[in-house]
Amino acid sequence: MKNKKTYPAEVFLNDKWKKPEDAFVSVFDRSFMFGDGIYEVTPFYSGKPFRLQDHLARVRYCLQEMSIDFNASILEGLMLEAVKRSSFSSEDAAVYLQISRGKAPRSHFIPEDAEPTLLLYAFRVDLSNFKNRFWKVMASEDLRWHRCDIKSTALLANTMANDAAISAGYDENLLFRNGVFTEGSHTTIFFVKDDVVYTHPEDRQILSGITRKVVIELCNSLEIPLKEEAFPVAKLSEVDEIFLTGTTTQIAPVSSVTIEGKEVFTSQKGEITRLLQEEFIKRTRR
Repeated sequence: MKNKKTYPAEVFLNDKWKKPEDAFVSVFDRSFMFGDGIYEVTPFYSGKPFRLQDHLARVRYCLQEMSIDFNASILEGLMLEAVKRSSFSSEDAAVYLQISRGKAPRSHFIPEDAEPTLLLYAFRVDLSNFKNRFWKVMASEDLRWHRCDIKSTALLANTMANDAAISAGYDENLLFRNGVFTEGSHTTIFFVKDDVVYTHPEDRQILSGITRKVVIELCNSLEIPLKEEAFPVAKLSEVDEIFLTGTTTQIAPVSSVTIEGKEVFTSQKGEITRLLQEEFIKRTRR
């Protein structure tokens, strides 16, 4: 069964806090017309932001890559305010923000005078039980565009891939291109083989994940060998452990991987995944 989502109590739209039912954007906003915008999700553990500056740096990178002229310096204060104004200000939460290029007459070329649209809100999320959840996943061809490094709101290929997994009874869809894994529909993939951790290198084929960055730091501090190399689909059966990372996924062990109806990988949570989870909790809950 698909998880039922709810609306936030209020949102910040452009320059005001509003109830969702009172918040509107133009039908000519380019996020509606083209998915022409970027977004970000930042976790708050017990009301405190985790790696906030990394998330803001990714926002700035995406704005720059898409040539959206927006003053990102206002975001930190608004994000903190969103959580403070909520009814769960001392609980686990996250802040979603979205910046579109704004309203303009429809055209495929980028207009010069569009005023960006900002949407921002806090929402409650359970960040406490990720250690005990095992993900059953499928894998399929990566059909997305070639700028996955941009956290774009144009997520049709991602949502179709994720829905294919959820509808078939899986938790996630791992994507592969040219014989190697790239990332999940909304997660980063890590493989463990012979006590070495592998993950796809940062390039235009994957999003630069903040939790991915934390895991790499943890591997370095724990002296766990790590290689930023694309892992071949053909060697999936040789893997000892697989785990996924993401802002709200955190570090999730994979119990099985199915490709075209055939279960290719099965495992229980391994030692390296367990160790990284424990160190991650120390960083987020200290």
